[in-house]
Amino acid sequence: MSKTSISLIHHLIKGFPFEQYGFAALEKPYSLNQYKNWLEKNFHGTMKYLETHLEEKEFPQRLQTRAHSAIVVTRNYYPFPKDSKNNLFPNLQIALYAKGEDYHHWLMQELNQLCKILKQHFPEEEFIPFVDSAPVLERDLAYRAGLGWIGKNSCLIHSKIGSLFFIAEIYTSLNLTSFTSPHPDRCGTCTRCIDACPTQAIQSDRTLDARRCISYLTIESKDIPEDELKPLMGKWFYGCDICQTVCPWNLKHHSLESPTFDRQSLILELTQILSSSNKKLMLQLKNSPLNRARGFGLKRNALLVIQNIPLFELKHEVEKLVNDDRLGALATDVLQTLNSQTSS
Repeated sequence: MSKTSISLIHHLIKGFPFEQYGFAALEKPYSLNQYKNWLEKNFHGTMKYLETHLEEKEFPQRLQTRAHSAIVVTRNYYPFPKDSKNNLFPNLQIALYAKGEDYHHWLMQELNQLCKILKQHFPEEEFIPFVDSAPVLERDLAYRAGLGWIGKNSCLIHSKIGSLFFIAEIYTSLNLTSFTSPHPDRCGTCTRCIDACPTQAIQSDRTLDARRCISYLTIESKDIPEDELKPLMGKWFYGCDICQTVCPWNLKHHSLESPTFDRQSLILELTQILSSSNKKLMLQLKNSPLNRARGFGLKRNALLVIQNIPLFELKHEVEKLVNDDRLGALATDVLQTLNSQTSS
């Protein structure tokens, strides 16, 4: 491409609220072998789609046959740029990225707008946006675009902004492959993320055993956690930020305050979750990332929070679920904990 065209693309992207952007060639991902080993160890748990979509990650042109490059962008989510209008559960311990509106929607809107503008200037070219919506090894692309390094917690980290950001990309037929120096790895000898993980999910090769990760257990998993893991999940209702909020690169750039909870307000919120129908919960959370866990997952998570605090005041609400087909065994287990704590 001509220097004029490249300059135009830079100018157009800078008109959007992305904190970072860069370009990467769509070629074999540098981390592909590590990813395959991760799958072979079954560290992806029940997320079988990660196996099914392996070929699309290895051969990006399967998603867009004319694609040569990726425009990779990042968008900070702390403080959240799109506060949720239906933040029903402010007292529950929720991952920072999930406290606002569902990023799949508003970030995709921003990318679609950028694609539309790029198409106007380059009508013969293709621009296909992805926001966590396609089989893309996005951290790999972001690393090759110079937007950070892969930290020991497996997150992409940048020395100037930390890691509290979303990654999104546009596959394009434009040839934007220019040499970009990788961001230097600045984890050093630090092991704060590894040491702080309650479930010891972080592996030595900068991957996660998702089967032990609180985020997986409260969002992606459709099962009840193993007894060993339940107490280690603490008060986390949806997702987990620990490996990021202890990272020196986030502490350097963000004022991360420990959440405080009002017991009575927490009881009201958990009562609402347990007493609402699954359909009602999904309607209330239609613009929130929390709807990914579905009604079953949210009620399962609520029971675990009640058990781990513990909240004796919700014993009656828990009793109502003892005969539930999917939650009955967990509700019974929670009641045993509440009863044993009360008697002691």
